[in-house]
Amino acid sequence: MARREDDSYTNGSVFEVSVEEGRKDKSEAYADASKQPEEANDGIDDAVCGMPASISYIQQLIAEFLATFFLIFAGCGVITVNDKNGMATFPGIAVVWGMTVMAMVYAVGHVSGAHINPAVTVGFAVSGRFPWRKVPAYMVVQTVAATFASLLLRQMFGRRHLVASVTVPSGISSQSLVLEFIITFYLMFVIMAVATDDRAVGQMAGLAVGGTIMLNALFAGPVSGASMNPVRSIGPALVGGKYTGLWVYIFGPFAGAAAGAWAYNLIRHTDKTLAEITKSISRTNN
Repeated sequence: MARREDDSYTNGSVFEVSVEEGRKDKSEAYADASKQPEEANDGIDDAVCGMPASISYIQQLIAEFLATFFLIFAGCGVITVNDKNGMATFPGIAVVWGMTVMAMVYAVGHVSGAHINPAVTVGFAVSGRFPWRKVPAYMVVQTVAATFASLLLRQMFGRRHLVASVTVPSGISSQSLVLEFIITFYLMFVIMAVATDDRAVGQMAGLAVGGTIMLNALFAGPVSGASMNPVRSIGPALVGGKYTGLWVYIFGPFAGAAAGAWAYNLIRHTDKTLAEITKSISRTNN
């Protein structure tokens, strides 16, 4: 659930599903969210969060688990396969990551929000656009999904090839830390635009987010591995038993996502003053 600037709420998704009756055009349903007073943000039910009443919290968690699993299985899988036969190539790896994110956004964005990344979940939460009460469960299912996908890859291809998908700084750790912060900032900035701004073309969100992932991978992959996602690094590291520089891929993405979310909040066009925006976010988080 993410909050738009007009005080409507969504599920922290690049898609929003309207709960208004009488909608006949499914594409229009993605463009509107139901309204909810600001004071009730963290206690409202899904029916007034831009989520269909028929979608339960458990269904959202299952969708988030599946989307994260597919992301890690495909993304780390293509690296593992490339290490085995060299057929995928580096550009191909970047394309697979971007296309998988795009597919998952379109597949479950209207169900769970398709965060598939605890840094994105926290980014929405710290900016007042996702309820903190849902953050722990989202992070748990994301971590379990990434670990399970990594276990399956190890079983299929062996530890030696799986380890190739573990993100490790190619130079000094501080260089990779800064790079992970910047590219995750960039990613979250784009996500905030398509997920929370009414002027953005929401139905192009999958392309925007997937394209950002692909560009970041092409740019930062040779240096830091372009993780942008703590569980993308944690899952293969735990299963592969290789933890070199793992802290970089935890602190960098979390800090970058939080900063990116706040930055978009501050530059978006609004009739509210900066003081009013800050006060509103503080009240929501409290």
